[in-house]
Amino acid sequence: MSPQKKIALNAGDIDRTLERLAAEIRAGHNNVENLVVVGIRTGGAFLAQRLADKLSRKTSHPLKVGILDITLYRDDWTRINHKPLVGKTELPGSIDDQEVLLVDDVLFTGRTVRAALDALIDYGRPKRIELAVLVDRGGRELPIRPDYVGLSLDLLPEQRVNVYLKEMGAVDEVAIETGHPNR
Repeated sequence: MSPQKKIALNAGDIDRTLERLAAEIRAGHNNVENLVVVGIRTGGAFLAQRLADKLSRKTSHPLKVGILDITLYRDDWTRINHKPLVGKTELPGSIDDQEVLLVDDVLFTGRTVRAALDALIDYGRPKRIELAVLVDRGGRELPIRPDYVGLSLDLLPEQRVNVYLKEMGAVDEVAIETGHPNR
């Protein structure tokens, strides 16, 4: 079966969605000085930087941005590869008593976010952790809910949501795909 692809968000849509998310996040934070935006590697890291840039422009205050690698915190890493490629976690200092905005591209089962929460707690004790996702595709296996959502979808199990970003050498788009991936 050849893959089928439907574009859910194009580049302009993604930018407008991030602008809206930044406005919603700004409305929920009177003081961004204690806000740390942390993206889950890989797509979430790029989106976290974009959100932080938009928030900085709205607040005239530079935000702290970090990248979180969750490879060894996943509950399925031994199924994926017995020698996982572990990326680097880069946090901009202590997260103790900070408000952390965790950012990911797609929320599906909730297992990635669970792993990210475990990883974050190993780095300190934040005052609060919130979750922002570009796409919530439904299908949760764990009781995890985002605080900020760009696009909500209700998809069939055989459908995939892929977020392609210019930072990854692609054209910005969110695609709903079925069939075998071309990778």
